[in-house]
Amino acid sequence: MIKNGLVSLVPVDAGWSGDKKYRASGSDGKEYFLRIAPAGKAEKAKKAFELQKRVFDLGVPTCEPLECGECEEGFYTVQSWVYGENAENAVPGMPEERQYALGYDSGVILKKIHSIPAPADSPDWETRFNAKMDRKIRLYEECPVKFDGAERVIEYMEHNRFLLKGRPQCFQHGDYHTGNMMLERGKLVIIDFDRFDHGDPWEEFNRIVWCAQSSPRFACGMVDGYFGGAVPPEFWPLLALYMSSNTLSSVAWAIPYGEEEVKRFVSQAREVLEWYGGMRRAVPLWYEKR
Repeated sequence: MIKNGLVSLVPVDAGWSGDKKYRASGSDGKEYFLRIAPAGKAEKAKKAFELQKRVFDLGVPTCEPLECGECEEGFYTVQSWVYGENAENAVPGMPEERQYALGYDSGVILKKIHSIPAPADSPDWETRFNAKMDRKIRLYEECPVKFDGAERVIEYMEHNRFLLKGRPQCFQHGDYHTGNMMLERGKLVIIDFDRFDHGDPWEEFNRIVWCAQSSPRFACGMVDGYFGGAVPPEFWPLLALYMSSNTLSSVAWAIPYGEEEVKRFVSQAREVLEWYGGMRRAVPLWYEKR
């Protein structure tokens, strides 16, 4: 077992999951990524490991899942270590042509991830996401912190529920943005599948807000790469719907993490509203200006 052969552990302080993460050195001289989830998350962690192995076998550039199992602290997984720099930090300082090219690559990779179908017994997407939006509207209404323009976001959500009808479903990474990508020898490596889900493949773009804020060119490349440069017009109003849903709930989500996080998400909501002209345009400004 690899875990029994790990001789040193260096904590990795990253992410929001609450899992314990380590850069581990093995007695074989190799380095690994060790992740330990609480016992209550064991089933989810095991499923994430299995799905990541399936993604790896497809040829998607990601850490190789090597070993998993129960341990005293919960459920552990061991993956190959990625040498490189987090794309969130590296991409914005690159020439714009390079930013776009990496974004394009990320879109091609995402399309491959989405080739894995959702389980046959997955709940109907229209019903499921409508219930999710209902919860988010209720959550915002009960939230003590408000942001200007929220009524336009809610209006857009209410008037565009029909877009959800008949949408396909697939496996989703669940948190696809530059913060979960590494650059190793100039190539993207996708990490952190612990928020995997199943749903509309286009919903996966709801995290593109992080990419567009730090590198609009990367965000443009991601969209173009996913669609091979031919973006269907029906993509944009659906993206706006998914962005609206995320934006509305983000402030309430941030409250437990402190005032600075709340301010950050209020500012982000303001920026999203600017991109969409107060939810009066379908294509965001960062793409229109490409």
